[in-house]
Amino acid sequence: MTTTTLEFTKTRRASLVAAIFMMATSAIGPGFITQTATFTAKMGAAFAFGILASILIDFVVQLNIWRIVTLTRMRAAELANKAIPGSGYVLAILVIFGGVVFNVGNIAGAGLGLNALMGLDPKWGGGLSALLAIGIFSSHRAGLAVDKLIVWLGLLMIGLTVFVAFASNPPLGQALYQTVMPDQINFATITTIVGGTVGGYITYAGAHRLLDRGTTGEENLEVVTRAALSGILVTGLMRYVLFLAILGVVASGVVIDISGQGANPAAQAFQAAAGQFGLRAFGLILWAAAITSVIGAAYTSISFISVFKPNITEQGRNRATTVFIAISLLVYMLMGTAPSALLLFAGGFNGLVLPIGLSLFIYVGWRRSDMMGGYHYPRWLLVLGALTCLLTWYMAIKSIGPIFAFLNVV
Repeated sequence: MTTTTLEFTKTRRASLVAAIFMMATSAIGPGFITQTATFTAKMGAAFAFGILASILIDFVVQLNIWRIVTLTRMRAAELANKAIPGSGYVLAILVIFGGVVFNVGNIAGAGLGLNALMGLDPKWGGGLSALLAIGIFSSHRAGLAVDKLIVWLGLLMIGLTVFVAFASNPPLGQALYQTVMPDQINFATITTIVGGTVGGYITYAGAHRLLDRGTTGEENLEVVTRAALSGILVTGLMRYVLFLAILGVVASGVVIDISGQGANPAAQAFQAAAGQFGLRAFGLILWAAAITSVIGAAYTSISFISVFKPNITEQGRNRATTVFIAISLLVYMLMGTAPSALLLFAGGFNGLVLPIGLSLFIYVGWRRSDMMGGYHYPRWLLVLGALTCLLTWYMAIKSIGPIFAFLNVV
């Protein structure tokens, strides 16, 4: 194997691992952590069904989007514009706006994390974390730094969450039963959890990362499919482990405050499970989830700007990303809404955006093989995609009122 080939293989492997962890850390961001704690406190073991639904929807959505982006060699908005002229601009505006909503929530999550870790005021913690993210994107080696940071923080999150799941001693039998036979089904919670894990910008995070690293075309389809499945497996396991960690606390009779202005539901659960160590460990998990999600949300949202400015350079994109984070920080500082409520709303709003982008991709898969180099897309995957698309539209329509109620808007 020549040095050039070896370097290419290493670079491709590194970009695949980074894409997997960007997808995983985006999908297990502060929104998902706070949503899981809040809904588990409300619904108990019945929320296991919502976790399963989010994993199944994630599987269909991510597999279709990663594969179609790889085959067309286009970012989502450019692909949408070519398929249905003008639709890419609409998708880009929705994803960028949804990304700001998400990033305000992510900065709030970083503040909650540092509050649990070291007692820092959430506003200060969020502000300092946003400035750190801006510093990373201002670096000349931003791409490499982002890849490495996301992988290491992702591994740290997984390790600490597994420890707390063991410490909380959850009722496994009840959780497994309610995963398939729940006492109650709440569409607003499922839409919110789906939005927080695969809605808005998250849908495109890993796929756009691979595109930027040149892992495209039919020749890379097998490796991209494996990477997507690995990412889905990592996120699915992590979600369920986090749910079990919090369920163990709720089942033991601990009452979690989910409505106060300063409420930090997941922090309370981790503290109840493992004392002060649990609280500090949670702070580190939430901060790691938040800072990687701030980076992921900004990076992916700004990748949609190319549809308005096709000749934008990497340096220009990094500058736009820092402005994006700064705007998110300003909105966070000016808003009086509780951080946990912002995180719930962010997931819900992006759950409403999800079916729009998914509809466009499923259309390309069915009708536009010319955009995929004549590749005959697997019909079973498209059928699953179409059914999932209809389900996400139905859930979005049913959930609009309850989702905006998180901000007391409706």
